Amino acid sequence: MFARELRLRNEGDVQRARSRGRAWADGPIVFRISRNPSLPDQNRYTVVAGKKVGKAVQRNRARRVVREALRLRHPALRTGHDIVVIVRGTYDQLPDLATAQPIVDRIIRRAGLLVPPDPASGPAAESSGSNERNETVTRSTSDTVTLPTPDSPATGPAFPQT
Repeated sequence: MFARELRLRNEGDVQRARSRGRAWADGPIVFRISRNPSLPDQNRYTVVAGKKVGKAVQRNRARRVVREALRLRHPALRTGHDIVVIVRGTYDQLPDLATAQPIVDRIIRRAGLLVPPDPASGPAAESSGSNERNETVTRSTSDTVTLPTPDSPATGPAFPQT
């Protein structure tokens, strides 16, 4: 659960974000994202599930699953937005966190809410002092990507920036 200051609690704020916010949809989830006027600059969230999702137990479960997926990504998001998440699919389309997390990640990426990774903490900085075995793959003359070998643990971002 989000802290009280990170929740959209006022009905007027929710309606404003739903009506004026830009929509980003993927399967059973829709994000409505708008800038918020709060100081300090922070994100505020709410998750809405209509009766089409199912009875109260299914709606609450869907909200909890989506809220947890958002909570896990909250530290990596740009601040200053009101985010209304609308669950529109049935309970069968969104049964657990393993299903919801990739959908939420895709929407966040498409909406441009991810904070760019710090270049100082990239893969080169992390592996400079370690004894990991890596193999280098050259795709063209201008960019080189270092990939971990199958027997070494993967470190750094899942999708290295080139």
